Amino acid sequence: MTPTVPAEWSPHRALWLGFPSHAELWREDLEPAQAEVAALARALAGPGDERVRLMVVGDEAEVAARALLGETKVEIVRGQFGDIWLRDTGPIFVDTAQGPVAAGFRFNGWGGKYQLEGDDIVAEQIAAASGAPLARNGFVLEGGALDHDGSGTILTTRQCLLNANRNPGWDEAAATSALAQALGAKKVLWLGDGLLNDHTDGHVDNLARFVAPGVVACPMAFGADDPNAEVYAQTARALAGMTDSRGSPLQVVRVPSPGRIEDEDGEIIPASHMNFLIANEAVIVPIYAEESGAFALEVLSGLFPEREVIGLKSTAILTGGGSFHCISQQEPGE
Repeated sequence: MTPTVPAEWSPHRALWLGFPSHAELWREDLEPAQAEVAALARALAGPGDERVRLMVVGDEAEVAARALLGETKVEIVRGQFGDIWLRDTGPIFVDTAQGPVAAGFRFNGWGGKYQLEGDDIVAEQIAAASGAPLARNGFVLEGGALDHDGSGTILTTRQCLLNANRNPGWDEAAATSALAQALGAKKVLWLGDGLLNDHTDGHVDNLARFVAPGVVACPMAFGADDPNAEVYAQTARALAGMTDSRGSPLQVVRVPSPGRIEDEDGEIIPASHMNFLIANEAVIVPIYAEESGAFALEVLSGLFPEREVIGLKSTAILTGGGSFHCISQQEPGE
């Protein structure tokens, strides 16, 4: 069989989450972020029937996690990480003829912005715990920079993948070749820029996501002052002209964005409903405002009729720069 990254809607053997563990990073947002992650873990382990493996660092974080989770069946795993963004620091699991392989990559703190001790060993920890061999790759890559359809089609953005702060000298051909070798990519679909003020340099999991074979969801501006209105429009236009690895035209579905979301200093923050997490029996969607969130949940419920679509608050997690998809990594398998 050709190596392939399974689609996120394929069965999971386990789902990894990072638990906020460093007070010096999160400061006054530590406890609110811990509460939001615990709510996510409970939702996944409850009706979602997901094996949740929550990675914590240190005694204080473990105590906090156990207090928040109570008698739930969430597994608490002691480990080491710089911060909770396991989607970017953890491995990407690839199905091969020999079984699952955990593909690991160099991590340089999103282009040198946030280099924290422990982030460079997350992939090997998750690979070892999963029992999958770790395949190390020599180039810089974060899992949130890619989205997969399970048939070898990868969505990404030029702003991130071709950024000189990751792999200097890369062009589309070099990146495509690297993704083909490491992940079995058959076709790479290139979008332009990601969300305003996204320190990841435009990760695609904030912008556009496969929701079924040949179907991609992307945001639609919400409100007259949506700061990403033009990016959303450009993304939808680009996707409408693309075909997947099978040669099929993409069907594009628009999901209302959260609109203009600001932090306490009035700065625009990269809030996105696209950072949803697809579990075995549920889809968990980050919510930032009541009205826009309700519209997004309605559209996403229509896209995932066999799963329970649940909206959960993610305001505190976003102070660290991401949301539910960013802090998770699925381990494929029955």
